[in-house]
Amino acid sequence: MTKQINLPFDDSGCGWYAALAPRPDVKRLQGRQQADYAVIGAGFAGLAAARRLAERLPEARILLVDAQRAGFGASGRNSGFVIDLPHKFALEHPDPAHKQRLLRLNRAAIGQLQGLVEKHRIDCQWSHAGKYQGAVGPRGQAYLDHFERLLGELGEPFRRAGREELKAVLGTGHYSDAIFTPGCYLMQPAALVTGLARSLPPNVELLEESPIRRLERDGQGGWILHGDEGSIATPTLLLGTSIFTQEFGYLRNRLLPVMTFASWTRPLTDAELARYGGQLDWGLTPADHAGTTVRMTRDRRLIIRNTYKHVPRYGRSTSDAMREQVRARHRGAFLARFPQLADVPFSHTWGGVYAISRNFTNFFGELDQGVYATACDNGVGAAWGTISGTLLADRAIGAGSEQLRDIEAVTGMPSRNPPEPFLGIGVRSRIQLAAWSSRSEL
Repeated sequence: MTKQINLPFDDSGCGWYAALAPRPDVKRLQGRQQADYAVIGAGFAGLAAARRLAERLPEARILLVDAQRAGFGASGRNSGFVIDLPHKFALEHPDPAHKQRLLRLNRAAIGQLQGLVEKHRIDCQWSHAGKYQGAVGPRGQAYLDHFERLLGELGEPFRRAGREELKAVLGTGHYSDAIFTPGCYLMQPAALVTGLARSLPPNVELLEESPIRRLERDGQGGWILHGDEGSIATPTLLLGTSIFTQEFGYLRNRLLPVMTFASWTRPLTDAELARYGGQLDWGLTPADHAGTTVRMTRDRRLIIRNTYKHVPRYGRSTSDAMREQVRARHRGAFLARFPQLADVPFSHTWGGVYAISRNFTNFFGELDQGVYATACDNGVGAAWGTISGTLLADRAIGAGSEQLRDIEAVTGMPSRNPPEPFLGIGVRSRIQLAAWSSRSEL
């Protein structure tokens, strides 16, 4: 028997979620339920897994359970990039075949999401906008030069964009240089996740605000999931729980919970938009990994994202005072880029937890008899969660494919972490050093 100790505890300040229309009444787990398959976690991975199971097995009963509302957790709190390229350290992998597999998987996820957005008319600002990777000064430009070499080795299209082009698009002269890559898509993450949840096949039942407190073997090779007001008996369990996988007793001491923060403005008025002077619907990530991500949404909101925290108790590791400090840091980054909008306030500031591993390895596969998981997205949850959840369902039912072989080739076991307090000291020191080193790019 495994007891889950820590549950998600996300703040209520997520702007993406607050911008949604009112949600239908929630359906919770109650009473004793039987399911052919149970999926825990209604983020990108869990939604994709449940959908794939339902499509493959239309007569099966599938229960998808989440401790919160779909779209309220980590999958609805990111910056809204669906990235096709191998991301950050994955792009530096020495094996070209490894990177090509990642490209194929990411692009399959994008195609899958685009098909669902179109089929179900999900209103989520879905856009094939591409992505800028921007540099402020010499440090960032050195990273861009390295990024250009890696893209050349990969054979992927890109172009350099200078200060004048960037000012025309971004409405700021803050950036000296950037690389534009065309394969990235932008979206409103909470709207996309809730749209995916609303459009699940009829043999998937979504149970929200229904935390699973413990798992128990049923004595016959299956599992019983215990909630507050009910339970689920199932022979097969899929975990789309990312960092929370360790709370069920799996991958303990192998995942690192990190929270990153964002703030956004209210929609700009016509007069403010004229002062801004740039375009709508673009996204920029920093050349220096510890720098600042910036987005302008289709509905005229500017987003600033930076600041990373090690959060061993997830949302309970944060506080209102910490978020105020983060908000002030975001304000400084905003004013450095858009001084002409100094009178435009932030309306929301929020954080989101994701999992990284010390060896930047994603886990995918069987954890226990009848238990399958995809965990540790290393900061690229939209594409990776979608394709890994889809293929996890195939893995659970024994449906082989070239894509399944690809994902099994690029995943493995996250490396073990050192014990506390050394882990916390080390992670905090690394984050502080990265922030100090990257201060010119923030």
